[in-house]
Amino acid sequence: MLAAVGCNGGEDKFTSVGLDDSYAVVRMQKLKLATGAPGDSYMWRAISPDGTSTLLSDSASCIFVAATVGTYTIQLDITDGTTTMQETSRVAVIAEEIEYSGTISAVYDYLPAPGQFINTMPEYEEGDTRADMNAKALASLQAGGLVSLGACGGYMIFGFDHTVANVTGAKDFALYGNAVLNTNAHGEVTGGSAEPGAVYVSLDENGNGLPDDPWYELAGSEHGKDGTLRGYTITYRRPDDNKTPVAGVAGVTDCEYIAWSDNAGGSGYVEKNTFHPQNYYPQWINADELTYTVTRLPANGSDVSGNGSNYVLKPYGWGYADNHPNRDKDKNSFDISWAIDEEGNSVYLPGVDFIKVSTAVIQSCGWIGETSTEISGAEDLHL
Repeated sequence: MLAAVGCNGGEDKFTSVGLDDSYAVVRMQKLKLATGAPGDSYMWRAISPDGTSTLLSDSASCIFVAATVGTYTIQLDITDGTTTMQETSRVAVIAEEIEYSGTISAVYDYLPAPGQFINTMPEYEEGDTRADMNAKALASLQAGGLVSLGACGGYMIFGFDHTVANVTGAKDFALYGNAVLNTNAHGEVTGGSAEPGAVYVSLDENGNGLPDDPWYELAGSEHGKDGTLRGYTITYRRPDDNKTPVAGVAGVTDCEYIAWSDNAGGSGYVEKNTFHPQNYYPQWINADELTYTVTRLPANGSDVSGNGSNYVLKPYGWGYADNHPNRDKDKNSFDISWAIDEEGNSVYLPGVDFIKVSTAVIQSCGWIGETSTEISGAEDLHL
């Protein structure tokens, strides 16, 4: 038998030596397998009860995740020179004892960029730490509230109480915000408040329960198009509380409030408006500068009134959070198979444990304020 190691259920360490004839694993938990057999190439496949074959890995190890109860086959082909060896194991995927939750169960990090809803959504109180704000963000989401990510780059990392499985041919999870979209009888957009956020996913490969494994972007409709900048970096500087405000257009009390600069030669300000007088810089952060990296989308807002009274923020096609109204569930749903690496190459992930949403547009829209992605919840579509 090929030398291999594997682990069952929710365990995150290898526990057996040798590729066993059979395994049992709880659905939406990770089964890790690895071989010590030498070879020039490896190919792991999972064959579902209906006969569908899915490529898991082309390395000496793999991770298997299934959303549906049943008996699966894991097939490993090892090629060494001109010889190919094949080993198979049966995997019984069983139901969980305690039913999973289909909504967010943990917020691992909440680091918004400056914005008009920061320190209020959720509310910062004197002495709150980053851990406190993570907990407040989770509590707000679980109570049906909104969490604002602030201007471009601001983010939140969250997860479920299980691994979200990548099911072939299906979308895997949905994200909800507070986008609004109005159209006329001809389907033309007449009003909208789309504030798109880029979405990233990560699998807990090292099994430590922390989001410190590689991240992969989910490529949306604007991937590869002119104006979309991957690897965009933006830095914000803490405002001077003693600075004299510079009044802007109607409703803007300081058009030079929080300065920002980026790695694309751009600079500007997060403006302060009359509706939100609090400090816009996250007050639980001691650093005087905040730097974020995100895939930046082109500005999607326009002043259709010509006098600053009516801005329309049009949605992009698909693949971004807070981009379409929550009623359009399909447009707010995401396929883990959209994952790409830093070079833009497609990657296969059997599932994900961590989801990161980051505001993907840098723009100010007069009295409406900066564009800032909001999150109101998430859903595992396989429950």
